[in-house]
Amino acid sequence: MKIALGGLPSVFKRTFKNALAPCALGLCLTLSPLAPPLSAAPPALDFFSAGESSSIARELLARMGDEEVVGQLFMISYPGARPDKAFLDSLSRRHIGGIKIFGWNAKDEAVLAESVGLLQSTALATKGGIPLLVATDQEGGWIRHVGGRTSMSPGNMALGASGFAVDAYRSGQIIGRELAALGINMNFAPTVDVATNLKSWVIGSRAFSSDPLLVGSLGSAYARGSMKSRVIPTAKHYPGHGDTQSDSHTSLPVINVDWDTLWSRELLPYRMMAADGVPAIMSGHLAFPRLTKNLEPASLSAYFLKDVLRGKIGFRGVIVTDDLCMSGATDYAGSVAQAAVLALASGNDILMFSSADEPAWRLVLERYRADARFREACRESALRILTLKLDYLRGEGAVSLKPRVEALPKQLPDPEAKDAFLSQAARAISYLKKGDLPLKEGGKILLAGPFSDFFETGLAHYPQAASYRFGFQSPRDQRQVEIKELQAAIRGVDTVIICVANDTSILLLDALKDSGKRVVVLSVLSPAQLRSYSWPNAVVAAYSYSRQSFAAAFSVIRGDIQAQGILPISGP
Repeated sequence: MKIALGGLPSVFKRTFKNALAPCALGLCLTLSPLAPPLSAAPPALDFFSAGESSSIARELLARMGDEEVVGQLFMISYPGARPDKAFLDSLSRRHIGGIKIFGWNAKDEAVLAESVGLLQSTALATKGGIPLLVATDQEGGWIRHVGGRTSMSPGNMALGASGFAVDAYRSGQIIGRELAALGINMNFAPTVDVATNLKSWVIGSRAFSSDPLLVGSLGSAYARGSMKSRVIPTAKHYPGHGDTQSDSHTSLPVINVDWDTLWSRELLPYRMMAADGVPAIMSGHLAFPRLTKNLEPASLSAYFLKDVLRGKIGFRGVIVTDDLCMSGATDYAGSVAQAAVLALASGNDILMFSSADEPAWRLVLERYRADARFREACRESALRILTLKLDYLRGEGAVSLKPRVEALPKQLPDPEAKDAFLSQAARAISYLKKGDLPLKEGGKILLAGPFSDFFETGLAHYPQAASYRFGFQSPRDQRQVEIKELQAAIRGVDTVIICVANDTSILLLDALKDSGKRVVVLSVLSPAQLRSYSWPNAVVAAYSYSRQSFAAAFSVIRGDIQAQGILPISGP
């Protein structure tokens, strides 16, 4: 189409051409077969966009400001049952990336679920819209920060006694499902410390075994079960807390071990699990002076985190510190804030605190802005954290960011937990000394122990038995009273079944040595001290004070089932 403009004055020619230009362009776009089709701008990428995790993580990181990056590195806790407005405001303002659930947050499951939903809603409402990692310690056995209606499994040492990887897998899966019902998407488990020092009460029955190969196998199986429930497992306490009686909560344990021993023993489970794809590892506040030439905790050591864990072992997942408020970290660093900076500089990704620590936040942000090398390390950590979140917190089957409180009665305890954990407990029961078992009904029996479930289960098997209950951890003066009371209680009975869990109950057991009574010991937690006890008539190890473990142990004592477990600890 052509329009003649020759007879018009020049000013009108220019005006007419300008007026026609958009029409001509529209006509061209309409008629030309070569013109590209019009399309809308691509939607803005957000956390829940479809796509490969690592590429989305890089895009999200590129958009973040300084405080958003630093916030992803922090995992904090809130005081009490519910987070208050001040905590929620700080969570939002600081762009905090994770929440740690402790026992004081978990007195009521419904309140906990509501709180997790509120915390996630607060995080999603920030500019980045990135959900929180919500973690807890739910190892199984006696470490169970979320109590209430959640299940108590027989625990790691019971799994080591039976030796079945499928039992470890099912433990991780069932515990994971219960946590997922509450909106908890990360578990600081399994504990893969090797039971090297058998006097360690801090680890004790939390260890699978003194055999590092069995520890690694069961740890990997537990982690896979947790991942099946879409709950992130965390192997701990790297490089290994099993060769010390000290507690890193109150002091810095010093472990004098050489490299070859550490590599083939404590580090073997981590080598196995890193190769098997465990997504997270917790660094422990543990000193190894023969290797570092100082008292630097492994949690603050570039040698242990960068050279060994990343370099020699090849771990590519997320490293999270044990609680930086613990003395094992602060005694060395001088303060919680200094520990936080050292932890990031030496190779940790997530800083975990049992409370919100404002000085730590400010010091990390200040260092981030002032030190290019530190800033790059923090950005690499944030990238790993974002990738982990994208892998686990979105898509089908992901743990809900807003748990359904009304569904909890059907989810807690998990419908499969009772039968699964009872069968696990039955496979774990071990004889340290079979003696003259089974103990059939007949004669006068006294049940002595510190747990309600011990008496309830024992009376179900021996309805005519008498009972004497002593304290789990009695003060010194009370122990002497309990010893006299127990000696009085055994008068007129033929047999004493005594539950032994710790040093307090060992003292009461010792008081029965020359009593002339038939003594059957039911050991819970670690049976290490009882291996040298030859004088009782029988010693049976259950490794746990769960209801299922007591049921299985009394069934063995009475002869209803046979003990199948093998003592999973050895050494002096």
